[in-house]
Amino acid sequence: MKKIFCLVLIVMTFALTGCGSDKKDEDTLKIVTSFYPIYLDVINITRGVDGVQVVNLTPPQTGCLHDYQLTPEDMKTLETADILVVNGLGMENFLDKVKETRPDLKIIDASDTPEIVPIVENGVPNPHVWLSVTYAIAQVKNISSKLCEFDSVRAEKYKRHTLEYVDELTTLRDELHLSLDLLQNKEIVTFHEAFPYLAAELNLKVVAVIEREPGTEPTPQELAETIEKINALDHKVIFTEPQYSPKAAETIARETGAKIFELDPIVTGEAKSDKLLDYVDRMLTNILTLGKALL
Repeated sequence: MKKIFCLVLIVMTFALTGCGSDKKDEDTLKIVTSFYPIYLDVINITRGVDGVQVVNLTPPQTGCLHDYQLTPEDMKTLETADILVVNGLGMENFLDKVKETRPDLKIIDASDTPEIVPIVENGVPNPHVWLSVTYAIAQVKNISSKLCEFDSVRAEKYKRHTLEYVDELTTLRDELHLSLDLLQNKEIVTFHEAFPYLAAELNLKVVAVIEREPGTEPTPQELAETIEKINALDHKVIFTEPQYSPKAAETIARETGAKIFELDPIVTGEAKSDKLLDYVDRMLTNILTLGKALL
């Protein structure tokens, strides 16, 4: 009888503690980020803070979210989220669906700050603001500020980590300008419209874009126009991106004699806690690439 009684107690204990359940601990703050650049910001702000779980919504290979559709697994992830952090400026076209299904979910728009002035073309803001280091700093500060409002208990830790990460980003920005401000060649051709903010920060001029939408091959007319623009340049360089096929760029390079280099928009990566300085490291590689290409 004693054995049976003990067995019943064990079963009841497991039932009460929710063993095997998908529910998160009530004391855990679950923060979901929309994609990789935002994930990097949030893990730097929250690193080592007890009771905070950071989950990136989209798969590691997902690039920009222009046409991303939420999966059933994504919706399951959002069901237990306390806070969703997004880039904003139209990057997450699924946001209306999230608000409809989770009207109580707290949402932080990283770009919703007076420190960020969007570049607008044909009435549509360009959302790739994180590729300006200055605007990346503004996003980090804004996310941190909102997190402190939503979670005042951990606010001091968030503030301390934010200052430390902003110091890293400020040093990166100094290196960016020290290395590239004096370059005489300022005209570039990019793969898609990811780099206007980086170009603006460095006073570069994007004279042509190969693919307006990643994965959409340029039309013969668009190819001809791009080739004409590149042929008019004294210094011919094309920047591809590691996330997309360089086929169209290679075709243009053969026609123009342009050299091809690779710039990373830092949109893909494994959501792991040891990636704290991945933005800094990959942006430093971009600085080296720009220096070689524009000499």
